[in-house]
Formats: sequence, C-alpha cells, structure tokens
Amino acid sequence: MKFSILCFPPLLLLATPSYADSQKDWDTASNIGAFSLAAISIGIPVVENDKNGAFQAAGSITAAQLVSQGLKYSFPEVRPDGSDRKSFPSAHTATAFAAAASIYERQGPKLGVPAFIVAGLVGVARVKADKHFWYDAVAGAGIGLTAGLLITNKLDRNFAVVPYGDTKSGGVFLAMRF
Repeated sequence: MKFSILCFPPLLLLATPSYADSQKDWDTASNIGAFSLAAISIGIPVVENDKNGAFQAAGSITAAQLVSQGLKYSFPEVRPDGSDRKSFPSAHTATAFAAAASIYERQGPKLGVPAFIVAGLVGVARVKADKHFWYDAVAGAGIGLTAGLLITNKLDRNFAVVPYGDTKSGGVFLAMRF
C-alpha cells in the first residue's frame, strides 16, 4: 500500500493510503487549521489579560462567519463534491483569515505572518478536500481579512481601513496618520 505524507504546519502530520482518504485528510487539516487559529487569536489575548483583544478577535471571526453564511444562502452553489449547495464562499477560510488578521494586528508580524501562512493552507486544504472551488477560498480569504483588519486594532495604530458603499458602487478608504 502506498502512503503519501502531508505536512500541514504547525499542527498536523497525516499519512494517506488512498485518494479518498487524502480528501478526508485535507478536510481534517482545514478544520484543525481554522479552529486552531480561532482559538489562538482569542486565547493569546485572554492569557495576556487583554479583554479588548479577545473581544476584537471573537468579533472578527463572528463577522466573517455571518457574512460567509449569509452569502452561502444568498448564492447557493453546489460544492465540487456535490454534497450540498453551500460552496460559496469558504467559511473555513474566512474564519482562518479573520483569526490570522487579528493575530497580526494584536501580536505583530512575528506571530501574524505564520498565522497567515496557516490561513492560506486552510484555503488550499478546502480546495484539495473538494469542498470548494478556488474562487470560494479566495472570497473567504477576502471576507476574513477584511473583518479581521476592520474590527481588530491597537490604540497606537497609524492607519484605518474604512469601507463604503451605496447602490452603485463600493470600496475602501485607507486613512493614514503621519
């Protein structure tokens, strides 16, 4: 029996005997990655007695989930594996990127960059698990990143991201303090 090793830093090392098991392993890896990032983004501020950071991380994740779930029901799309009509967007990827953005904003690049790498791997894992198309993962990443950056901040931040929209257009303003 042939085994392939999938390395999904930092939490998972799986051996897969077949393609079907491989898809299941990618699904498991995406679950572990997304939920670990969520726990870390809330857990670090709790340990540091940073209530605002914990609430901001939880708020970022909640906002990403609400937007993702709302879009899933507004635009029902069949998943690549045909299991249901909730493919667009990837809520796992949205959660992972919201958590990674919160970690980056509160803890800086030393923890934030590895968190973004894991979040990116969550998106890849959702596609490899045949649960999403690539654009579902990209949309989820955008939703999570936006939620994380808009909701999570530190008091000494020198810039702000402000979304706007009306019936004809929408966009984002970036305000910077010098």
